[in-house]
Amino acid sequence: MGPEPASGESLVDFVAVMRRLRAECPWKAAQTHGSLARYLLEEAHETLEAIDAGELSGDWDHLREELGDLLLQVYFHAAIAEERGGWTIDDVAADIVAKLRRRNPHVFGEPTGETLTAEEVNVEWERRKAQEKSHRTSVTEGLPPGLPALLMADKVLDRLERAGRHEDRLPARPAPMTSDEVGDRLLALVAESRAAGVDPEQALRHAVRRTVADAEE
Repeated sequence: MGPEPASGESLVDFVAVMRRLRAECPWKAAQTHGSLARYLLEEAHETLEAIDAGELSGDWDHLREELGDLLLQVYFHAAIAEERGGWTIDDVAADIVAKLRRRNPHVFGEPTGETLTAEEVNVEWERRKAQEKSHRTSVTEGLPPGLPALLMADKVLDRLERAGRHEDRLPARPAPMTSDEVGDRLLALVAESRAAGVDPEQALRHAVRRTVADAEE
């Protein structure tokens, strides 16, 4: 038998622990949203590493630990916001619950009897997201400038594709490839970049900027 379904009781305890630590621990009391930024980034990377390790070994206990560290960062920021009279962890949870209900009408809307594929669900999610973000004035608006170039490229191309604004600016799509084949091609490009003395991260970042500039002319 598997574990009992989560009751949420430990999360209530977590809120109380964070409030006490903010009140009684000098180091934690001194932290701000800005001072915690580096830890959020570090914990996110460590969580990704734990996922990779779990995929290889089948042991997911380390991911459990890293998710706890990541959750600590979420609660830490919420505790700081609560102290200044802004919002609380309840508001954070309420916002994401509302978003999930809004963007998943196939689950929370009126029953239609229609069975959607995972791809169709994703398309609907992105369509509703685009409607909510229709005020954007640039294809890169809302994308953190510090995103790795590969992730930035994927995000930008997705937005351009949905807007129908990139078909004439990029090479024709290659035949379908497996994940391993894509990885091998990317690794080969990095090797070619090294041989040419080119920083592949910067080269891709510049290419994304050129593509965005062309699309927004």
